[in-house]
Amino acid sequence: MWCYRGGSISTEPRINDRIRVPEVRLVGPSGEQVGIVPLAKALELAQEYDLDLVEVAASARPPVCKLMDYGKFKYESAMKAREARKNQAHTVIKEMKLRPKIDPHDYDTKKGHVVRFLKQGDKVKITIMFRGREQSRPELGYRLLQRLATDVEDLGFIESNPKQDGRNMIMVLGPHKKKTEAMAEAREAQAARKAEAKANPGRSQNAADDDIADGELTEDEITEDESVQGESTEAESVEAPAEASAEA
Repeated sequence: MWCYRGGSISTEPRINDRIRVPEVRLVGPSGEQVGIVPLAKALELAQEYDLDLVEVAASARPPVCKLMDYGKFKYESAMKAREARKNQAHTVIKEMKLRPKIDPHDYDTKKGHVVRFLKQGDKVKITIMFRGREQSRPELGYRLLQRLATDVEDLGFIESNPKQDGRNMIMVLGPHKKKTEAMAEAREAQAARKAEAKANPGRSQNAADDDIADGELTEDEITEDESVQGESTEAESVEAPAEASAEA
């Protein structure tokens, strides 16, 4: 009985003796076109130059091969991929929950979280939770959402208008600043702080911590974002102090 055992398919190009064609279209070390030559001749030239014969276009007829240092090529490709991942952004949707009759102090606290998230380049999902008789007064939640959007309009905009979803009312705020811009500014701020710390070695740690503005990305947050390939969306709930919700 015939049985197939599947395995991972290699994506690396064929090199040197792994190339199994009678002739190839050869490209020299400097990118010059050598022309169509027998495979044996191409391998002989690779030995003369102390380079590898690498198949760069296997689907061509005949296949295109280039003389290069394959080890150096792989290293440079890995560095380029790493740099590309470093510049990619991880789009996060933070969530902030409020009550229609929120206490002024709690409102300021939660607004501070929203400001920090928008400064980081993240979207914020604002949820107003209605309970009991509050469900008959949806205008209270709508006015609260509009108030919050007005308070942070310098940092974000209403991406999704308030809408009722069961017992909740939801609005999404989008940042004016892109995630990549926020990450770049955070790196610059960190580099400036490190340079200042070196220039002032006697400065206390507490004084250095005071310079970290509320809303800047931390080292851990930057590292986490850089490790994500492509762009994805993740919802994250943030706990804040409980609000006073006594009904009138």
